[in-house]
Amino acid sequence: MAWLEPVSLAGAHVRLEPLSQTHRAGLIEAVKDGELWTLWYTAIPTPDGMDKEIDRRLALQAAGSMLPFTVFDADGRIAGMTTYMNVDAANRRVEIGSTWYARRVQRSPLNTEAKLLLLTQAFERLDCIAVEFRTHFFNHPSRRAIERLGAKLDGILRSHQIGANGTLRDTAVYSIIASEWPTVRQHLSFALERTPR
Repeated sequence: MAWLEPVSLAGAHVRLEPLSQTHRAGLIEAVKDGELWTLWYTAIPTPDGMDKEIDRRLALQAAGSMLPFTVFDADGRIAGMTTYMNVDAANRRVEIGSTWYARRVQRSPLNTEAKLLLLTQAFERLDCIAVEFRTHFFNHPSRRAIERLGAKLDGILRSHQIGANGTLRDTAVYSIIASEWPTVRQHLSFALERTPR
């Protein structure tokens, strides 16, 4: 049995289901909310490219390097995608990334709870020693969201990648380590408890 197997995770504000091509129409509708693919500092699929992106993520899952999820909101509508990626089973490390959400759910409790579910799975069921987050240096909304979770900046990988538009990406690398998890879990649980339902 592989270390990382498909799993469904659910809370009051969000449900994470294993990614499937059957989610295509809902994902296209979600990505259109805010025209997310137009953000220059991140790679979000276009409506026409959604099939290819689903296939790419499922191929990485088959290769054992990614576990992709479709994100559903509290009303059961598809709201985006997220993944465990850069899976390192030997060192019990994963990255949570390749995440995007429809504009309608951004800055809502959905992201906080999704991260709480993914982190709980990683630390308490997979026995991870660290969970990583990476984002473009200029993706300030993403960096603020990662920092609100309680992740700490490990550093900046300068000229780390070449973007589709030819620009060089400096990548901000954050992590939460196992010894920090109890405090981070309390922080995220407290934030959710204060959220009106």
